[in-house]
Amino acid sequence: MNGTSDGGLAVPMAWLYAEYIADELLRTGRLIPVSTLEFRAGRDTLALTIYLSDAAGELSGIRVVSQLDEWLSLTAYGHPWRDWVHTRFLALGEEARERGRAEEPDLELARAAWRWLDRTELFATNLDPGRHGHADTPPGLDENARVWTPAWQLGLPLGHLAMHLF
Repeated sequence: MNGTSDGGLAVPMAWLYAEYIADELLRTGRLIPVSTLEFRAGRDTLALTIYLSDAAGELSGIRVVSQLDEWLSLTAYGHPWRDWVHTRFLALGEEARERGRAEEPDLELARAAWRWLDRTELFATNLDPGRHGHADTPPGLDENARVWTPAWQLGLPLGHLAMHLF
């Protein structure tokens, strides 16, 4: 779903469309203020899920609703989302090499989003009570117990809940 501008440069349409869908889902859910890093974490996590699950490269507006179940499954608690992301990046990179082309701008933008999600930690409520924070808090969901969490781990439940609210 890549287009070209008048200058012949590839325009990253698939990534931008996935990002737009993710943004709309999160805005509709009104879970978190748009201007926060947490919103960005949710949007980028959801956009990666949308972009990487579109194996045919033909995501269209009419398919969005039919894809919600798949995206819900991919973002569900306990799904190995991080491993799935790595597997999809490897597959898409291999496909580009097989075609004898450099990576598409879409894939480069998706990789940049992943680097931010994986390397950025946000101070947030401990959503995994089995994982102790720095203060070694006892298990159980305590909304006051905050830990440094990779952005994608915070973005997954935000994106998942936003899709349920849609």
